[in-house]
Amino acid sequence: MVDQQVRVPDLSTRPYELTVERVMTAAPALLYLAWTQGFDIWLAEPSSVRMRPEVNEPFYFETREEDGKSRPHYGRFLRLEPGRLIELTWVTGAGGTEGAETVVRVEFVKQPRGIRLRLQHSGFADEAARDRHRAAWPAILARLDERTATS
Repeated sequence: MVDQQVRVPDLSTRPYELTVERVMTAAPALLYLAWTQGFDIWLAEPSSVRMRPEVNEPFYFETREEDGKSRPHYGRFLRLEPGRLIELTWVTGAGGTEGAETVVRVEFVKQPRGIRLRLQHSGFADEAARDRHRAAWPAILARLDERTATS
């Protein structure tokens, strides 16, 4: 088997990004597992997840929108450091990333009151796509916190 170089998307023409932080209840190891193997417990439709937590490996899952429609998500893992860091690409269609391959970086930082999850989402082509995600990520992270806190 030949090692493949990780190809990071060129975001130079897509400068819009956001950062969201939240203090989480669960341990970093559990949060890491939720992001790499457990999307179906907090984000994705359970039967839709196709994911193997390895660098360069593609993944796929679907979310269910408020109107009942399914929204496919695609990506691949760029960096994986258990309990500390996950970096992945994130692609959705219309009303999401508009087909652009964006990058989501999730860091778990220990602090006195728990674990601070810092999410940076980069590579949006316009402000509207960035702002939709800026509005969505806090609720998504709250659901992650709720679902992992009881585990």
